[in-house]
Amino acid sequence: MFSKILIANRGEIALRIIRSCKELGIKTVAVYSEADRNSLHAMLADESVCIGPAKASDSYLNIPNILSAAEITGAEAIHPGYGFLAENAKFAEICQNSGFVFIGPPPDIIKLMGDKNRARQAMKKAGLPVVPGSDIILEDVAEARKVAQKIGYPVIIKAAAGGGGKGMRICRSAAHLEEQFPMAQNEAKAAFGDPSLYLEKYISGARHIEIQVIGDSRGKVIAFGERECSVQRKYQKIIEETPSPFLDERTRNRMMKETRDAAEEIGYRSLGTFEFLVDEKKKFYFMEANTRVQVEHPITEMVYGINLIKAQIRVAAGEKINFPMELEMRGHAIECRINAEDPETFIPSPGKIDFLVFPGGEGIRVDSAAYAGWEIPPYYDSLLAKIIAYAPTRQLAISKMKAALETTTIVGIKTNIPLLLNILSSDDFVKGNYNTQFMEHFLNHKARADVVG
Repeated sequence: MFSKILIANRGEIALRIIRSCKELGIKTVAVYSEADRNSLHAMLADESVCIGPAKASDSYLNIPNILSAAEITGAEAIHPGYGFLAENAKFAEICQNSGFVFIGPPPDIIKLMGDKNRARQAMKKAGLPVVPGSDIILEDVAEARKVAQKIGYPVIIKAAAGGGGKGMRICRSAAHLEEQFPMAQNEAKAAFGDPSLYLEKYISGARHIEIQVIGDSRGKVIAFGERECSVQRKYQKIIEETPSPFLDERTRNRMMKETRDAAEEIGYRSLGTFEFLVDEKKKFYFMEANTRVQVEHPITEMVYGINLIKAQIRVAAGEKINFPMELEMRGHAIECRINAEDPETFIPSPGKIDFLVFPGGEGIRVDSAAYAGWEIPPYYDSLLAKIIAYAPTRQLAISKMKAALETTTIVGIKTNIPLLLNILSSDDFVKGNYNTQFMEHFLNHKARADVVG
């Protein structure tokens, strides 16, 4: 096992890794930007190193500075968390070549799954069903038109080099495709430095469901029960839950088995998440795989009673997968992402937190690096906290989550808590009757109600 790990990230995920390392008896090194000098992860790690100015490109994306921090502190391994350099194959390779263990998949797997089009082809070869679409990168809109004509509208344009909604456009006609294709190229280039695009059939009314996996160096892969991630705005997830209120046991078991088999086929190692679209007939299609820990990993931990971060570290240290109990889903878990943003306009709301009280009680977990008096910097993601509610049933988990949100007090900034409470109280969510278009319909209905009111 490692004696010291450097965490190449910030915020709640850095704090989450620090706590897991403490449980394993591992010393930690935090890196921080000048804007994060007073952050909790910098204060609670055993050592901390400033790696540059506030701008992410000068600090959290500055590979030479991160490696220098690891070298001067004597770290043996580097954990990238999520975001920033977590899915950067070059960074993983440089870490290895510099004598540090990268706590994540091997560079070749990151590279394969990071190219969304290559990943589709690899998963198709491994036996996973994929959404009908282009088998090659599209050079221009003329090629895109041919593919769209073949598979039929509506279609969705996607960036080959990344995710998170960047470069994605839904097109319902040839004219719309002509208009959106160059815009998607520009957005993809700006976000990922690569304008490459591919095309897929757009599946209306689909669910966004993902399967968590972990693989060790001996070739063994374990797949966990699904996470339902369909409540999202502009492809950014807002609420996740497990198990899905939509899937049946037969579909769940099939998704887990086929995902595990595909992951073993490509030699997957470390944590990873395979994401799917599931249509109204419960037919599932592979979309992409994220080669890192996901923001929403806590809900899987809650229903299985495990610590995925500790498992990820153990696998990186060369240990085989070995959970202390039988893996079985028990109960229901829901996660709400608390963002520092205006709940009406979604504009980020950085600033000083004057007063802060998070919820507690049976079945409530809070993952956050926020505290009263902290100045939220405007340079990074607006995620402030994750509140997770666990209960024996979905209905009780919803009730616990609503109570938790209602007793959360954050003064000095705006948050999306009012929006989350409205979603949790909506009939469609309570009944589990929602899909990836849920937020669009929800916000349109709310806007009409506000006008009438």
